Amino acid sequence: MLAARALAEFVDRVVVVERDALPEGAAPRKGLPQARHAHMLWSGGAQAVAELLPGITEALHDAGAHRLPVTTDMVALSAWGWFRRWPESHHVILAGRDLLDATIRAQVLADERVELVERAEAFGLVGTDAGTGTSADARTSARTSPRTSARTSAAVTGVRIRTHDGAERTLDAGLVVDATGRGSGAPRWLSALGLPAPERREVDSGLAYASRLYLAPEQARDGFPVINVQPDPRDGGPGRAGFLLPIEDGRWIVTLSGTRGGEPSADADDFVRFAREELRHPLIGELLDSAEPLSDVSCTRSTVNRRYFYERMPAWPENFVVLGDALAAFNPVYGHGLAVAAQSALILRDVIRRQGWAVPGVARAVQRAVARPVGAAWDMAIGQDVFYPGATEHGPTLRERLVAAYVGRLMYTATGNGRIARRVTDVTSLERGAEVLLAPSVLLAALAGPLKPALSGPPLTAEEMKAAGLR
Repeated sequence: MLAARALAEFVDRVVVVERDALPEGAAPRKGLPQARHAHMLWSGGAQAVAELLPGITEALHDAGAHRLPVTTDMVALSAWGWFRRWPESHHVILAGRDLLDATIRAQVLADERVELVERAEAFGLVGTDAGTGTSADARTSARTSPRTSARTSAAVTGVRIRTHDGAERTLDAGLVVDATGRGSGAPRWLSALGLPAPERREVDSGLAYASRLYLAPEQARDGFPVINVQPDPRDGGPGRAGFLLPIEDGRWIVTLSGTRGGEPSADADDFVRFAREELRHPLIGELLDSAEPLSDVSCTRSTVNRRYFYERMPAWPENFVVLGDALAAFNPVYGHGLAVAAQSALILRDVIRRQGWAVPGVARAVQRAVARPVGAAWDMAIGQDVFYPGATEHGPTLRERLVAAYVGRLMYTATGNGRIARRVTDVTSLERGAEVLLAPSVLLAALAGPLKPALSGPPLTAEEMKAAGLR
């Protein structure tokens, strides 16, 4: 939807091909099973959404979404201890995924230039072959020996779609954007156009998720902080974590997770026990004792980090762009997927503004530009996941070990140094690049360590503890 909004500025017609029949309002749909789990939109992404859709922040607030300051309204246990609740540096938008999608969808589809084709699936590209310059239909599976060089440039001229009744047709297009998610067929479509297979990397921590909705205690339904108990990847065992996010209608969405050997179960009777006994601190389990469960437990294992390095390909077709999870899918525990997708849609708009619509090379320029936010989130995700047993074939590289050691020192320093905590959240919010962590003043602060002593327990206020039913 955000990509459609970005493109509507330049053309008379944008067609969104959607596999689902989209619901009216914030309701579940088959193609969004991840909506049953906790989501947050970091401020770097929220700002991109607001630039594409002016007024969306107010619309989300009116619909019930919460804006929480970082780290002021976060109670988080890191591998290096409890973070203090420093003055606001950034923020997150918290809402159920269905509400977030419905609010954005309503604004995008209100634009008469955006047309929706529901209950239809894109299954191939139409264009010219990179090797011969002749017309090609990229519906077939990857060739056994795709060409590694191109005599002519491939160009995409449309997309093949199949509707719910089995009918097939071609949509001609001046630009095709693949935002089809983790199941994207782009690698084999490109191969069918005569292009080489893209470089790909996967880091799979084996993470499993279990989530449940709760009605918060009455006094804790407004202004309650995020609760986050993080794993410690240094201990050599499974990484178990928990999130409690306050969302609309006085509810908490709670997501528990564990890597190989430490996975939560789908058993509703075991949910609170896991939160209380398996996490590094029992706080989330203690909070749930006073909350009312509203749903069954939803589970998923679709958490592998997977990135296609399309920006490195020796040739790229005209008129084709890949965004979102189709380009890079991150372990959801870090909460960066939504923000990266929003920033990528904004980059799509900005590159076309600078270079022009239907100008040769503009699609490749977009693909290279979106690698920046993708790369930032990728480094943060694999920087931890690569250390879990079985995540990669050969384990972390020397560079990854050195980076992790430095980031660990920064995180330790951030538990007792507000200035360094702000620099860290500059990066985790995706508002600034990781280069800010290499400034001389940051390096010196990391060497010195935290300025304040470690906290002995979660930094909840007396009022918050009383509201949540804690002693």
